[in-house]
Amino acid sequence: MFSRKEQLIKRTGPDGIGRYEYLKQLINEFTTTRSYEAKRQTLGNLCNFAYDPINYEYFKQLHIVDLFLAQLSENSEELLHFALAGICNLSLDPEFRDYIISLNGIHLVSVLLNQKNEEIILNALTTLYFLITTSNKSSIVTDTLLNRIRRFEHREDRRLQNLSKLLLEKLEV
Repeated sequence: MFSRKEQLIKRTGPDGIGRYEYLKQLINEFTTTRSYEAKRQTLGNLCNFAYDPINYEYFKQLHIVDLFLAQLSENSEELLHFALAGICNLSLDPEFRDYIISLNGIHLVSVLLNQKNEEIILNALTTLYFLITTSNKSSIVTDTLLNRIRRFEHREDRRLQNLSKLLLEKLEV
């Protein structure tokens, strides 16, 4: 459920840590810890905060989308999955969408269509659906991208079939 600023203040209380400071602590923990489990948990927490637009301004100030994008080239499937889910949550926002695209986000996400993990593929297809718009598709969509998407049209998993078909319809292919 989406939050309002008044709800955040009420939940935090007069002596509690604010949302900005909490997110900042999570970033600090993620970037300084050597523990994989701590990284996994903090990235998962950051991803969970990405669903609510009330947090977007904090995400922009703290450059959390950059942290998510950096994880897309990591070897850990779990970290990659959390980071992509966070990007997916943010990509509906026009400012985040444009920023993600400007940092080669379409390519970074589309490469993930080669993953074996179906949850990652589903997040990648959904993210691409949100990132590609009528106004930007002519400059973004390539034959390589279309071929990657088409591979899922006849997969056994109905979610993959449906998402790929929706994305191809949006791209008018």
